[in-house]
Amino acid sequence: MTGLLGCNPQPKTDSALTKNQSDKTVQSDSASTTQKTDNSKYYATTDTLEISTETVGTFKYGKDEFNQIVDNHPELFTNYWEDPDKKYSCNGGSKEFGSEVGQDDYYVLYAYFLKQKNGIDKYAKQRKKLIDIYTNVNSLFQRFQYGGTYFGHQYPRILGYAEYSVYLYSEQIDNFEKTYDITKQKELYIKSLRQLIDDESKIDNETLGKEKIERNKELNKTVDDLNKLITDNFYLRRTQEFHYVHYEYY
Repeated sequence: MTGLLGCNPQPKTDSALTKNQSDKTVQSDSASTTQKTDNSKYYATTDTLEISTETVGTFKYGKDEFNQIVDNHPELFTNYWEDPDKKYSCNGGSKEFGSEVGQDDYYVLYAYFLKQKNGIDKYAKQRKKLIDIYTNVNSLFQRFQYGGTYFGHQYPRILGYAEYSVYLYSEQIDNFEKTYDITKQKELYIKSLRQLIDDESKIDNETLGKEKIERNKELNKTVDDLNKLITDNFYLRRTQEFHYVHYEYY
């Protein structure tokens, strides 16, 4: 998926405007050096900035550390938002965020800034539901694999995925077109998850006998929770997108 992510595509240039391109380039470069955006309003004003999250505890940043992140990563508070995977692919692979743990931190910061744009209280209900949905999807596949570092790192990153979905919700709330009953579609999706549990159980030699029966009950309970959380077309589509993009399964 990463190879499909494009970074800051440039607009097409009208051929009629290319005659004096070199002069315009010089002017543009000159302007960019004198019109640096002032992002100081995002600076931490206390010695320690604490970011409390819904699911993975509190992240703490020293004042100087946080303010340097603000200076180095203006993409985290832009007016133009892209999904966190693309943001990270284009901007996050720096010394601050180059490791797996660093990538987790980037997604937490992404969620922190976008949450303020979306409205912390305004979309609290939608945010919680999306985090719960994505957490359940991740938990389901984590249990299929009996753990793994990928799934562990997904938990903090889910905050970024969920906040981007809140952003999409806020942008589209007045223009939702697909208002039909999703009962049948949701049934098919939920049924596919239950079928996956059955199929995985048949080849699972890690757990046997009564323990396997109990394990399957717990996995199906996770699907029950998803069934309750998916209440309309928006949540169904976001669940499917998150599942199919992040959990390719062979």
